[in-house]
Amino acid sequence: MTELGPGAWPPAPVQTERLALRESEARDRAAFVELFASPEVGTYVGGARPRDELERAMPEVPGRRPGLFVVELDGAMIGMITLDRRAAERPGRVRPDAGETELGYMFLPAAWGRGYAAEACAAALGWFAGALPGEPVVLCTQTANDRAMRLAAKLGFTEVERFEEYGAEQWFGVWAPVTSDV
Repeated sequence: MTELGPGAWPPAPVQTERLALRESEARDRAAFVELFASPEVGTYVGGARPRDELERAMPEVPGRRPGLFVVELDGAMIGMITLDRRAAERPGRVRPDAGETELGYMFLPAAWGRGYAAEACAAALGWFAGALPGEPVVLCTQTANDRAMRLAAKLGFTEVERFEEYGAEQWFGVWAPVTSDV
């Protein structure tokens, strides 16, 4: 994806201590269905989708697109991370002309509370900082989502503003990679 850096998408898998961030594969289909059908996952993102609808509509290789990383633990998908351009018509921006890259993530409930989201998001942000040095990344979440608010702080996002969207108060923050001239 030219929008996410000079190299071709997908990049080589990004390895962390416990996880791999990689391109989607056909073997991830069941996990994608589970992720989007989960009532727990859907709480702050518009709700769960009906499983039968997902089974019919889900492509053989779901999520294969620039900007989407599957998060893998021990050979199985446990979540996904997205780095997408934030739509200019949405509230919240750090540049007057918009076009910022927005971090998104979803993890299966069985993976919650183990630090996987922090580890995977930090790795994705590190990859992004290498691909587009100095480019900011934004994150938007409902203020009611305590877990997401804690993760944003842990990752180093700083609050830019709050606003009402989708019938709830949203927190909008920015992450700017630390650069060194040393």
